[in-house]
Amino acid sequence: MDDPDAPGGAFIHWVAYNLPATATALIEGVPRAANIPGGGSNGVNSFGHVGYNGPCPPPGQVHHYRFHLYALDSALNLGDSADASAVQAAIKGHVLASAELTGTFSR
Repeated sequence: MDDPDAPGGAFIHWVAYNLPATATALIEGVPRAANIPGGGSNGVNSFGHVGYNGPCPPPGQVHHYRFHLYALDSALNLGDSADASAVQAAIKGHVLASAELTGTFSR
């Protein structure tokens, strides 16, 4: 999940990868740990943390939050806690399908 409206450019709030193809949902409150319950890994976000950190835009301005989902032809061999750049590099040539969901938020 990223925020393309962040003052310094796209800000990554969450990186998750190697989710099982059979997954249809994630548990509420996915732990901020390397391993995601049910399969998959959390990566390092722009805060420098493993897992999800929610939106907190400056007051007044609406920000867009994009969730990107990719179906791949193989698991990624990244180990624990990869960042978004590592995931983006690793998926090149392996994307079978993709989807994006955008939400907005302001304070």
